[in-house]
Amino acid sequence: MTTAELLRDGLGFGEAPRWHDGKLWFSDFYRRAVFTLTEDGTEEHVIDAPEQPSGLGWLPDGRLLVVSMLDRRLLRREPDGTLVTHADLAAYADYHANDLLTDAAGNAYVGNFGYDLHEDMHHREIPEILADESAAATRLVRVTPDGTVHVEADGVRFPNGMALIDGGRTLILAETLRLQLTAFDVAADGSLSNRRLWASTAAQMVAPDGICADPEGGVWVAAALGPAVVRYAEGGEVTGMVETSQIAYAVGLGGADGRTLFAMTAPSSDPSVVDGHRLGKVEVAKV
Repeated sequence: MTTAELLRDGLGFGEAPRWHDGKLWFSDFYRRAVFTLTEDGTEEHVIDAPEQPSGLGWLPDGRLLVVSMLDRRLLRREPDGTLVTHADLAAYADYHANDLLTDAAGNAYVGNFGYDLHEDMHHREIPEILADESAAATRLVRVTPDGTVHVEADGVRFPNGMALIDGGRTLILAETLRLQLTAFDVAADGSLSNRRLWASTAAQMVAPDGICADPEGGVWVAAALGPAVVRYAEGGEVTGMVETSQIAYAVGLGGADGRTLFAMTAPSSDPSVVDGHRLGKVEVAKV
């Protein structure tokens, strides 16, 4: 097991770490903005997102896409720096819009909470929530570059982080409350089919949140129920682990060598615990 080191603290709640143009980009829920971070920990503010930013991605022409959680929109940053609506997801997201993955053609896959998980956690224990198959059952959608929304999967439980493997032919989705990584075949137009189990994370009690894939096809998973990032191979074998100082909620791979794992950590995901307290961290490890 590798132990992560602190790169930067003082975040509200970090999400969607993406290595792009030589920097780490990430959203901060409770500072309500998108930032970049260099490998020496220097932070730069990019743009505000007042309704709470989450997943990040880019269109082929370089324009930034940002999930706006509370109003359930996908926003697009124009060349003059303004944010405009790329797609309205309110009819598809049953609760807060969440993580995002973009492909090389500009398709944007977006998940959502499905329901108010944190409110449920105030009344029920985690095992009871996990056993309730109706909890957080919702849709995964694909937004085409022109802003058209397509439902790609129904009944996914808290669709969260995503990654492309096999040269973009397979999409891996983290179903947080199903404790599994789910695979889909990706067609030429970006549509998804052949939904199947790729790896169960139940044996380790890992509730897969943010994920990323490495060049060898392994998938790194932020554990969400514990202070770790876990690497899975297809079938569910654990092939690596990074220990973090706090619960890991999101993960990205990048750096100048492409082998730096960036983990976004916090003591809790509950807004009543972390909103306004600047307890989030970015932790790093070589993998």
